[in-house]
Amino acid sequence: MGKIEWAMWANEQALASGLILLTGGIVGVAGQFRGWQFAAYAVAAGVFVCLLEYPRSKRSKGTSVERPGQYCFTVCVKAFGPLTRNYYVRAFLHAAICVPGGFMLATVMGCVCLGIASLIYLAAAIRGEKWMPILPKVEVKAPVETMKNPPQNPPPRPPAEFRRKHVDDLEGAAYDNPMSVTADE
Repeated sequence: MGKIEWAMWANEQALASGLILLTGGIVGVAGQFRGWQFAAYAVAAGVFVCLLEYPRSKRSKGTSVERPGQYCFTVCVKAFGPLTRNYYVRAFLHAAICVPGGFMLATVMGCVCLGIASLIYLAAAIRGEKWMPILPKVEVKAPVETMKNPPQNPPPRPPAEFRRKHVDDLEGAAYDNPMSVTADE
């Protein structure tokens, strides 16, 4: 069996929890629930988590499929260095972000999901996984091969060592038949 890449699961969990946190925050602010300030925080936190988690990491083995439009977010995440690329930092950041969401019913589900993503990121960090950007592949064009001269002998062609030599070399031009030919008379 292959090695489980925990960061891949944590990324999907955190992105989904960011969307859930954002949705719960919008519901809390729109409904003017008691403590709607926590819901406003959840909207900002949900947007931040979604922007941080949208770019996928490159897998250690196998194919890495990037999300549509991921490149600009990848550049931003890569620019912040260890603050966004280290999984220990992400685990503690998500754990800290999810705490205020627990004070309002509309954002509790997003808070719990983000806490689970935090634990998965912690597992990924302990196992030594690292965030690596998926960068566009630079295609190297192979030099165009020039066409070779077409064969001079019609098919079927004898093996290369038995082909006729050029007429310039009269000694080598003689065709040596490997089998003796005798005339029966």
